[in-house]
Amino acid sequence: MIVIGVDVHKHSLMAVAVDEAGRMLDEKTVTAAGDELLAWASEIDNERLWALEDCRQLTRWLERQLLAAGEELVRVPPKLMAPERRAGRARASRTRSTRLPSRVPRCGSRG
Repeated sequence: MIVIGVDVHKHSLMAVAVDEAGRMLDEKTVTAAGDELLAWASEIDNERLWALEDCRQLTRWLERQLLAAGEELVRVPPKLMAPERRAGRARASRTRSTRLPSRVPRCGSRG
C-alpha cells in the first residue's frame, strides 16, 4: 500500500506518493477542483491511502471526490504539521534558497 500526502492550496495542490518505507515514488501538481489526481494515483498503485491535512475549507471538495471514488483517506491534524513547517522555514532562511514544497500535507492560503 502507498500513502499519498496532499498539500492543498486555494488554486492548486501537490500530491506525493510514498511506499511503506517512506521512499518517494512520484509527485504531481494539479489545479484545484480537477479530477487528474485519481488517474495519476491509479497508475502508481491500486492499494492506496490518502493523507490530507484537516483544513476542510480547502479540502472538502477533494474529500468528497475521493470518498465518492471509494478511496481511503485520513485527516492529519494541523498541529502535527507545524514542526515540519517551522523546520522548512528555518532551513530556507539559513540557506537563502527558494523553499521547496513540503513532502507532507498542509493547509495554505497561497495558490
